[in-house]
Amino acid sequence: MIRHLVIPLLLLLAAASHPAGGALLPYPVDDQPAPALSLPDLGGTQHSLSAYRGNVVLVNFWATWCAPCLIEMPGMQRLLSAMKGRPFTILAVNVKETKTKVWRFKNLLKVNFPALLDSDGAATEAWEVQFYPTSFLIDSEGNIRYTAYGMIDWDGDETRQIIEQLLPDGKAAVHETSARP
Repeated sequence: MIRHLVIPLLLLLAAASHPAGGALLPYPVDDQPAPALSLPDLGGTQHSLSAYRGNVVLVNFWATWCAPCLIEMPGMQRLLSAMKGRPFTILAVNVKETKTKVWRFKNLLKVNFPALLDSDGAATEAWEVQFYPTSFLIDSEGNIRYTAYGMIDWDGDETRQIIEQLLPDGKAAVHETSARP
């Protein structure tokens, strides 16, 4: 019983002590194709970044021991929910952890976007990820357009506007702003 309370309490304490420090930064190279990415999810289904061509894709590299990674995931889920029906997806690449551990944290955090398993760290190395979380926004043509080093507010208005401008129609959606907890 106590064990089930410890993780949420640690996440709450980490959230209180870590302001969202990262920001989406324009990628320094124009029209830089994203490295190949093809990894299995928790159910064994292979996900290839190339299969998502035509969509804006948030590729997020994370680990369960990384408190900022876990803190930003609920915002990523809210972003995905707000973008429902739009050509947008999230691929969360877990680095070198077991399927069981990743599954537990994904369920604890109540996120439903794919958690991909980079069991040997080869994808993380190919993407030149140095610390966690590191995220990349890939445009509908498969090019890296933005990156974020560190935790960011994924469902904030500024971030959402950047993502909406990358959508294939190039138009920001009109939506009601709802109060977030």
